[in-house]
Amino acid sequence: MAGAIALGGVFFIGTLWYWLVEGWSWEDAAYMTVITLATVGYGETHPLGSRGRLFTIALILLGVVNIGYIVNRFTEAIIQGYFQQGIRLQQQRRLMESLTEHYIICGFSRTGRQIAKEFQAEDVPFVVIDSEMESVQRAQTEGYTAYQGDATLDDTLLKVGIERAICIVAALPSDAENLYIVLSAKTLNSGIRAIARASTEEALQKLQRGGADEVISPYITGGKRMAAAALRPQVLDFVDGILTGADRQLYMEEFLLDPAFCPFVGQTLQKARLRSQSGALVLAIRRLDGTLIGGPTGDTVLMSGDRLIGMGTAEQLRGLNQILGPINSKQLRRPKNT
Repeated sequence: MAGAIALGGVFFIGTLWYWLVEGWSWEDAAYMTVITLATVGYGETHPLGSRGRLFTIALILLGVVNIGYIVNRFTEAIIQGYFQQGIRLQQQRRLMESLTEHYIICGFSRTGRQIAKEFQAEDVPFVVIDSEMESVQRAQTEGYTAYQGDATLDDTLLKVGIERAICIVAALPSDAENLYIVLSAKTLNSGIRAIARASTEEALQKLQRGGADEVISPYITGGKRMAAAALRPQVLDFVDGILTGADRQLYMEEFLLDPAFCPFVGQTLQKARLRSQSGALVLAIRRLDGTLIGGPTGDTVLMSGDRLIGMGTAEQLRGLNQILGPINSKQLRRPKNT
């Protein structure tokens, strides 16, 4: 911009000189200025004296400097833009390759934004996929790792590390697209946990048949929560307070009992003394066959493959995690460290 203004100023001065000092017409003065600045090598429009030739030399030098500046800035902008784009793509590729044991959110609509907010509050690694550049830019503005692409394509899922991810959330408005995502994700990573959004009961059943581990219908879930808010408001507030949000005092977490690491497999809860050692409360146990034991007693035996549902402060849950041994994060997420 500055170069163009400067060049325009030089053109105006040259034209003014030839018109006033040399006494030429406006047309001749402008023509002489243009061929001088362009250094095309045409002859003089009218004969020039010593003073006119000295001015023309100065005009040529000014024109060369200004045009050279403009060309340099233009070339620099093109080269920098090219390399910056390459650097951005390289950085994005490295970032995607560094992701491991992460979560993938497909779709950054209202549902996807809320999921991302909860994941950020839990301090878990995740990446957002959306086909719209505007949504990707919004996600990046909010500090999330985002990738523009079609989440139903295998190539897109591979680029965000689907084979290293532990969970994928299909939160697109289209049930068909969510089904494609679940099928692709399970094909590329059979051990990944797939959560899908469904708009209808028919879509819910199809997504379950397609391999989704959990299918959530916003309408069904919303209706249940509204009914619970009407019938048991304090219970709902308490459950919400320990399941979501960044300013919680109590948390709920799942723990997988692996006999290779957990020293308490085969023992009773009373003998394991998990509550006295960590302070965390074991609310329920999900057996490997799917049986749920709510409010387990001291005589309940801990078995291989059990999933313990514990409640406590972040510190108490970290203590329980250490007592039970390393958790297989391919199946369940470790409690957050903060």
